[in-house]
Amino acid sequence: MGPSGAALDIVASDGERAALARRFGFLGLPAFSARVTVDRRPGGQVMVEGRLRGKIVQACILTLDPVSQDLDESFRIVFKEGLTEERDSESGEAVINPQGDAPEPLPGNLLDIGEIVAEQLALAADPYPRRPGVRLEDVLPKHRHGGRPGRAEQRRHPFAGLAALRDKPRRGR
Repeated sequence: MGPSGAALDIVASDGERAALARRFGFLGLPAFSARVTVDRRPGGQVMVEGRLRGKIVQACILTLDPVSQDLDESFRIVFKEGLTEERDSESGEAVINPQGDAPEPLPGNLLDIGEIVAEQLALAADPYPRRPGVRLEDVLPKHRHGGRPGRAEQRRHPFAGLAALRDKPRRGR
């Protein structure tokens, strides 16, 4: 990246779209592109801004039918040189800063713009895709007797066997 920054137009190839679809569990990714700018800011900050466009095909969470989602999402991430990733002393897990606009650590002097765009694609995807008009009631099994489960169909309480023993008359006393 030069001193004035860089602008990139990314258009994913057929193979790249297929690999991204497999990686994120999509049924398909028929179109995907991004326009990204990378700019240096004072204080060792690097700003990555972009816009994703494309189409994702996912399985409906209720019917497993294909559901399409059109993408047109903007993103902005600020990285800062010299920041180190804070780790929890007990678990070793990365600690996430609760401030949404806090800068991310810039590891070394390289940014993987392709990986940043791929992560933004995953964030833009609907986590619970649902075919329009489908309701949970439409896919649940129907019960007899006006929609209410019968006595034999009701879920048995886990301690029902113990209750039967408690209520049973004792012998020998």
